[in-house]
Amino acid sequence: MPKSMTGFARSEAIVEPLKIVWELRSVNHRFLEVSVRLPEDLRRFEPDCRVRVNSLLSRGRIDCTLKAVLAEGYTQKTTLNNKILEQANVLQTEVQAIFPDAHPLTVGELLRWPGVLIETNRMDATLEKAVIESLDNALNSLLVARESEGERLVAALLERCNGISKIIALIRPRIADLEKYQYEKLLKKFEKLSIDLKPERLEQEAVLLIQRLDISEEMDRLEGHVQELEEMLRLDEPIGRRLDFQIQELNREANTLASKVQDGDLTRDSVDLKVLIEQMREQAQNLE
Repeated sequence: MPKSMTGFARSEAIVEPLKIVWELRSVNHRFLEVSVRLPEDLRRFEPDCRVRVNSLLSRGRIDCTLKAVLAEGYTQKTTLNNKILEQANVLQTEVQAIFPDAHPLTVGELLRWPGVLIETNRMDATLEKAVIESLDNALNSLLVARESEGERLVAALLERCNGISKIIALIRPRIADLEKYQYEKLLKKFEKLSIDLKPERLEQEAVLLIQRLDISEEMDRLEGHVQELEEMLRLDEPIGRRLDFQIQELNREANTLASKVQDGDLTRDSVDLKVLIEQMREQAQNLE
């Protein structure tokens, strides 16, 4: 069953003292575009995360966000980086040698110095494993969500295919009546213009008119496109691009049909046909 490109998934894991949370959002896109946002001190995991996403998905814009916060009941443990403090002291001594009146650094200024504070519990030996496993769980949930939405979209598309088939079934029996109507309309036109044609010439004109306005081929092609769509929708593989092309062909035949019919009922049927095709086009854009 084809999958939808839209979906959302969330996964949590506890790696004491941290709680890591993955949130994945997927929307439709012509190709696969993956965005991975990680906390600065976890950026080293980004390549592995991208590999996992790319191995499971083929289309859609995928936004992957990882948040790492302290788990409930834990407080942040912070220590001083003595090497950075020593460097700051050396720099302060050099500055005061040039500017004797310069004020010494305060404790607050030192604590705000880049790299002075070390969060000792930000890393853990099992953190990388937990990040990847939690991502895998979120990806599995996303796949389930996309499959579920895909089933709904396929059902809606098949329903539209059935609606198109019903309209075609209504139009076909009226083709002969349409040809008769066109022939009679031609006769009235000649009578109105007081044109006296020989039977042979009248027959030629009628044949040319009927050939120009004949919709039998459009009916055949519409039926063929619908059948191909129904077969495509039952495949268990990505079909989004092929589906889009097939719906374009369906719409082209519907436009040709609409331009040929010169009957009120058939015109309404052709409009209903185009409405169904437009609904299919919108729905198909979300399939992978």
